[in-house]
Amino acid sequence: MNEDFLKVKDYILELEYSIDHESEEDNVFVISKDSEGIHNLVIGVADPIVVIEQFLFELAADDKDIYKSLLIKNRDIIHGAFVLDESSKRVIFRDTLQLENLDMNELDGTLNSLSLLLGEYSDEIIAFSKK
Repeated sequence: MNEDFLKVKDYILELEYSIDHESEEDNVFVISKDSEGIHNLVIGVADPIVVIEQFLFELAADDKDIYKSLLIKNRDIIHGAFVLDESSKRVIFRDTLQLENLDMNELDGTLNSLSLLLGEYSDEIIAFSKK
């Protein structure tokens, strides 16, 4: 098994996330932890980086007020940021970590940052998803 893939898998399991899907061939995990509000979070192990993405909601239309709110909130996010996918419709939480020096605390920091964001900004996220 790929050493980097195995290291990330060990961290995921030590942090008590469930692995809903894994593909060593594609170097991808899909993980969840109900108590943290995290569902179907994708972790891609792509040497030299680890990419962490959580789909949050889809925009029905371009709305500069939503974009502005998300950019302002990005300043408060400890690790990671709001991003748009290529379609400019899907809002995603994304963080990129260096694989070479990755440790469990760093991965945990990103996951905690997302959990905190979901907890404190959920009302806004729900409202944005309905516009």
